[in-house]
Order: sequence, then C-alpha cells, then structure tokens
Amino acid sequence: MSPAALAAPPLFAEHGAFAALGPRFFTELAPAPLPDPYWIGRSAALARELGLDPDWLASDEALQWFSGNALPPGARPLASVYSGHQFGVWAGQLGDGRALLLGETPGGLEVQLKGSGRTPYSRMADGRAVLRSSIREFLVSEAMHGLGIPTTRALCVVGSDLPVRRETMETAAVVTRVAPSFIRFGHFEHFSYSGQHAELKALADHVIERFYPDCRAAANPYAALLARVTERTARLIAHWQAVGFMHGVMNTDNMSILGLTIDYGPFQFMDGFDPGHICNHSDSGGRYAYDQQPAVAHWNLCALGQALLPLIGDQDRAIAAIEPFANFYSDALAARMAAKLGFARATPAIGTLVDALLVLLARERTDWSIFWRRLARQMAGAAGDPVRDLFIERAAGDAWLLQYQELVAHDPAAHSPDLMLKSNPAIVLRNHLAEQAIARAKLKDFGLLQDLLGALERPFDEHPAHPDWAGFPPDWASQIQISCSS
Repeated sequence: MSPAALAAPPLFAEHGAFAALGPRFFTELAPAPLPDPYWIGRSAALARELGLDPDWLASDEALQWFSGNALPPGARPLASVYSGHQFGVWAGQLGDGRALLLGETPGGLEVQLKGSGRTPYSRMADGRAVLRSSIREFLVSEAMHGLGIPTTRALCVVGSDLPVRRETMETAAVVTRVAPSFIRFGHFEHFSYSGQHAELKALADHVIERFYPDCRAAANPYAALLARVTERTARLIAHWQAVGFMHGVMNTDNMSILGLTIDYGPFQFMDGFDPGHICNHSDSGGRYAYDQQPAVAHWNLCALGQALLPLIGDQDRAIAAIEPFANFYSDALAARMAAKLGFARATPAIGTLVDALLVLLARERTDWSIFWRRLARQMAGAAGDPVRDLFIERAAGDAWLLQYQELVAHDPAAHSPDLMLKSNPAIVLRNHLAEQAIARAKLKDFGLLQDLLGALERPFDEHPAHPDWAGFPPDWASQIQISCSS
C-alpha cells in the first residue's frame, strides 16, 4: 500500500487541556500556508511512539498537515502568550511568535508547529523558521532524547523555497515539535507581572493537576510546585554539564516548567573542554557560558519563585523551595560523573579524582566527548588509540590515569566498564556535523541528515560506517558561529 493510500491517524483528542484555560492564555489562528512544501526529515521512532505509521508520515497528507497547509481533524491551532527575562533583563510580553500549538494527542502530548507564520506575538518578525535552524532543532531534539536527557521532541521537518531574510537570504522550514507541555517559566511571569492573579492561579492549578498531582496534598501546593520544578531543573542542568551541552540562551521564556530542554537555538556540544566557552555568538557578555549554566538556572528559578509569590504568599517559603537547588545539582552531577568513570555511586574519592581531571582537561583543551569515550573503551578492553595520546603533558595525563586505576583496583567489584560505555556517548551532534547535514540539505540531498539521525538516536553504539562522526572536529569547525537567529 502506498503512503498516500494509508488512512490518516486520529492524531488529536477532541479537547486540549491547555486550550481549556481560556482566551486570556492564547490567540487562536490558522498557520500561514507554506508554498510547495517538501520533506526534509522524519523521525520514524517518534512516529511509532505517537501511534503513527511511519509510512503514513511519508504521505502527502502528512506533508500538508505538518507544513501548516491543512489542519488535521480535531486540531485547534493557537499561539500562547508569555513574558520573560532575556539576558537577565525584563523583556515584557513575548509569546509564541512563530509557533502554533495544533492540539493534544489522545496520549496527552502537545503537538506544535514551529515556523508556521506570524502571530500576534511576533513583534514585527516574519514568524518563519529557516532551514538551517530547523534542521539543527530536529536533529538535536532526537539526539538529546537518545542521550536520555529530558527534552522536547521533533517528529519531522518540512522545507520550502520560500525566501526568508536573516543575516542573509535563506529558505523557510517548519519543525513539528512534541512535548507533554510547552509551558515555560515565562508563562507564570506574564500573569504575575501583569497582575492577572486569577489566571496565574488557573495556570498553576493546571500544571499541578496535570503534571505534579502529588503537590495538591502539600500544605502549600504552590511552594511544593516550585520545589519540584527546582529539583527537575537541577537534574536537567547536571545532565547538560556531564555531556558537555550548552543551551546558549537560557532566558526565562526558554525554561520548561517540566524540566525539559526546550527552544534549541545557538546550542553546542563541547569540542575541546573549556569551562568558560560561549556557544552563542550573540552572548557578548558570556552570561550563558558553559560554566554559568547552573547559576543561571538558579537565577531563573528565583524569577519563577517571584512570579509564584502571589500564590505562595510568603517569601521565606518561596526561598525555602528553591534553596535545595545547589544540593540537587551537585548530587546529580556527582552521580553522573561517577557513572562516566564506571561507578554506580559517587564518593568523596571519586569527586576528588573528577575535580583533578577537569583541571587537566581544561588546561589542555582536551576533546570532551573523545576523552570520555576513549577512556570507556580502554577500560572495557577494546582496541583503539590510548587515552594518554590525548594529552600534550603525557606525565600529567599518566599521573591522573594511575590515580584512576588505583581507585578501580581498590574495589574492582564496584567498577563497571559497561556502565562507562552506557554513560559516555560515541557520538553527539557537534556543530560541524549539523553544518554538513545543512549544506547537503540546501542541495535537496537529505540522505546524510537521515543517516545522522539514525546514529544520534543510538549515541552509545559504535557506528563503524561513519568513524569520522565520532572523531575530532575539522579545523574549520572552530570558525562556526551560531547566534540567536540560528
């Protein structure tokens, strides 16, 4: 049976929970048509999770749905309003300036088109996304999921030759994103700062009822909500730091109330380890540098706490809800770094070893992903280049490796090379890999993109057909500049 002949799936439930909040939370409008759309990429894995036939996803009907040219049955497209702090400065009202929530699946997942045209919240922008940024978001959403990091997902990306001006003239694209919810810290800030406290309460009650039902029984449900978001956010940032991921623009309107990685723009996975690395060319002050991400997350939680204060009623209670962030983060990071070294449980001795290693890696700008994967393979007895070859100062590298081996020898039963291989990916979406897929896609060649997607969905496997994907970045990769428009 051809894809065109397959029956359309029942994608949306009759009523979405967010839409039930009422018109103060959104504006209903249809997506802008996308002329002559064509497929760029599709995630068969996510399609199956949504109960969609991957063959149907290749159909023209699906192409029209996910380009915004036709509405699926039950869809109720809307753009939500929110506000936020951008680079630490109150930016006032923002909102979905180029995204539309189509609806909610029967399984409770929201489906959103990004790049579907101008909305009332576009602030003089065109409401479109471009091919390069759409490909980056499509690939990294599924790559992060493959790494086990909480994230929004990407079902597909559709392109068009419609011209869109950014720094240069580019072409349009639409990404279909999926998440349990796209609610951000900025949604709460919007209703709190504008004095709409009834709406603030309705939003908080919706989030508690839907995602944090255990908070209902707390003495102060809204303080309990803040505490739960604090914990999830701390654990998310620990995930990021352990894998060398930088978000690039951690504004409060880009922070998920569910602790998901959301709104991929100028992200980057670390090449040579540099704690102060800034991946966002627009971030001249380094606010969102790699080593600043934990502090920024805490700052954003304080902004969320301030927004929830009309509901919490007591500033000390709000502070107490956020205060455990540092412990949550340090404990989660210690556990992840211990796992990268092959230990199921963090100890002070492991922490001391990790601290010494980070100093050494930073001094030499050692490639983050390659170091950890090579160490895992070496401890698993696999053939390959030795870890010591990664260090210019061989004596310093050998000294650290000896300390590590002594720690393993002290209690060999506590050490697991298999855990190391499952904690240190062979492949991450480095900037140069995304750039290569984008360059081919501009020529209407999407084979590399789909092959790369397949590898990123299984990042802990070896991919011998493409050894360069797990290798050192080319010299030109250091010249790649990614900005907020990316």
